[in-house]
Amino acid sequence: MHKKRLNCLIFIIGVISVCALFSTAYGISEAYKDSIYQPGKLKSVDSVLKLKVGDTAPDFTLPSVFEEKISLSQYLGKKNVVISFVPAAWTPVCSDQWPGYNIVKDLFDKYDTILLGITVDNIPTLYAWTKQMGKLWFPVLSDFWPHGAVADTYGVLRSNGVSERALFVIDKNGIIRYIDVHDINTRPRLEVLMNELEKLQK
Repeated sequence: MHKKRLNCLIFIIGVISVCALFSTAYGISEAYKDSIYQPGKLKSVDSVLKLKVGDTAPDFTLPSVFEEKISLSQYLGKKNVVISFVPAAWTPVCSDQWPGYNIVKDLFDKYDTILLGITVDNIPTLYAWTKQMGKLWFPVLSDFWPHGAVADTYGVLRSNGVSERALFVIDKNGIIRYIDVHDINTRPRLEVLMNELEKLQK
């Protein structure tokens, strides 16, 4: 029991330390802040979720910025998956959220998890945007055509054609274990996501 408490304490300290680093990473968009579009305050959620925890995650195949095709099903039995839907390239919160995941790659590795970033932008837009952000360790996928089809299947396509800011945690069996359709105006909290990934190990 003592060992279990010690491991838990070490994990909590690690998460707190990473969160401190994670918050500093959000300043990374300063390098290209003049290129960022400011949409103003948006309606926090503008869609109707079509899936629930316990459902099998619908498969999809989308092109990445490196012109390879990525399918959700290619990770079945191999990796847990976090799908990170973000609304649009060249917007402030999105431009901060994804670069921040770079410094926590070790935690994703620890929980045997791949991150898939998805937006409704086209490949040229995503290529230019991600190049400005710096190298991301995870695939960035375009849900541009048919426009927002994957976001719509998951129930996170907003009425104006962009996706919600949403996270789906999917286990190695393809089952959805956690959903966060977040306030589009704010970043999801890293420690919450890490707690959900830790649960997959139990």
